[in-house]
Amino acid sequence: MLDPKGRNRSPGGLTSGYVTSISLDSGVPAGLQVDAIVIGVVPGEAGPRPAPGAEGIDEALNGGLASALTALGATGKAGEITKLPTLGALPAPVVVAAGLGEDAGPEELRRAAGAALRALAGSARAAVALPVASAADAEAVALGALLGNYAFGVYRTGEQKSLVEQIVLTGADGHDDAVARARTLAAAVTLVRDLVNTPPSDLSPEDFADVAVRVAGDAGLDIEVLDEKALVEGGYGGIAGVGQGSVNPPRLVRLAYTHPEAAKTLALVGKGITFDSGGLSLKPAEAMDWMKSDMGGAAAVLGALQAIAELGPKVNVVGYLALAENMPSGTAQRPSDVLRIYGGTTVEVLNTDAEGRLVLADALVRSGEDGPDLIVDIATLTGAQLVALGTRTAGVMANDDDVREKVVDAAGRAGEAAWGMPLPAELRKGLDSAVADIANISGERWGGMLTAGVFLKEFVPDGVRWAHLDIAGPSFHKGEAYGYTPKGGTGAATRTLVQIAEDLAAGTL
Repeated sequence: MLDPKGRNRSPGGLTSGYVTSISLDSGVPAGLQVDAIVIGVVPGEAGPRPAPGAEGIDEALNGGLASALTALGATGKAGEITKLPTLGALPAPVVVAAGLGEDAGPEELRRAAGAALRALAGSARAAVALPVASAADAEAVALGALLGNYAFGVYRTGEQKSLVEQIVLTGADGHDDAVARARTLAAAVTLVRDLVNTPPSDLSPEDFADVAVRVAGDAGLDIEVLDEKALVEGGYGGIAGVGQGSVNPPRLVRLAYTHPEAAKTLALVGKGITFDSGGLSLKPAEAMDWMKSDMGGAAAVLGALQAIAELGPKVNVVGYLALAENMPSGTAQRPSDVLRIYGGTTVEVLNTDAEGRLVLADALVRSGEDGPDLIVDIATLTGAQLVALGTRTAGVMANDDDVREKVVDAAGRAGEAAWGMPLPAELRKGLDSAVADIANISGERWGGMLTAGVFLKEFVPDGVRWAHLDIAGPSFHKGEAYGYTPKGGTGAATRTLVQIAEDLAAGTL
């Protein structure tokens, strides 16, 4: 269909918003009428052996499961997926054995479930009989299955490889709340993945703001959107400056979730560069083809607010989406221009490709007006993050060592890799400007991720605890899918932000 601007759109709009149906079944897995059954296997001295939950399957196969898997080359190591036919021994024609490795925890269960569901694409109904010994295990299996069963097909034509239509989770009796939480988190991550995967031609700052309005309406969130005129009049020089080179004007979106019993307030600030060409400091072509993902931080904030509104933690949460498109043109900002950030601080722009910190600066200062107990900003901020930590681990910096370590811990419990990094005071000198209060880059090449964090720290309100997450690598996966992580947008840090909100509500952060 065509949207009001004449562009091709799927009937669902910008995002699919699709999360597979998942239900619990207390029946014996071996007796279920499904297209396939997913079981767990672990390494053994004589080859792979069934994990708890698969006993009935082994019995139906006359105790031959281990020998059949061995014959097919399976070992039970984590990440391994092996399919074998049941030849009529079970109502399900196929068993999918997912390797769990030794001492599998929630993350191993998530990855095994995700990989198995992806291997079953096209099935109508699949049962998942991975080991569930607790509510945490039930949530992990359900979430992994839902996240692994993802595909972004909005722009594909013709027949597509469909997702599993219904997931049946066994062995999780009494864990309905855990499975419901998994469904909520999966819906939030799916929203973020869809946004990151959407081409910039269909996701301008205005389009993104429109999606936020829709999400806010559905979730019961308060929302305010500042357009380009309001940004200039309000003194948001960072967002306005970055966006002035594009025909698609910038936006600042403020979302708010409030709880009547909340004692604390969390502010989430997301970088939302809907496409980053680098501006006049133009990126090389090979570094530009995935820059549609440069709004992953803002997407994570939006997804997290959607989930928080449904989960209902006793904390107030305010989210800011700093949205702009960074393009070169006759109206674009120039290297050596000086911008005035919201609140008055002046910044000399020495490199227009260091634009994310400029839009975040406005939003960080503005978030201080909400009286937050904690501010967390999240951004696909620096290529230096990939150099330092690779493509799967986010960098965490903070103005408080305890906050930094607790945010890293929250990420780990949410199932997302993160590593604490310092903010060396000596790096601040490299940001000195001859004409303004601060420059947006340093003349020193080294420690780029840390220098960006030092820059952002300048705009954090005095006395407020703050953490910065650099997700440049984790937000977009360019390789083949693994576990529950697809190729393309990953939804990185969405679950971490939800966990941070819950930790603040619980008084542990």
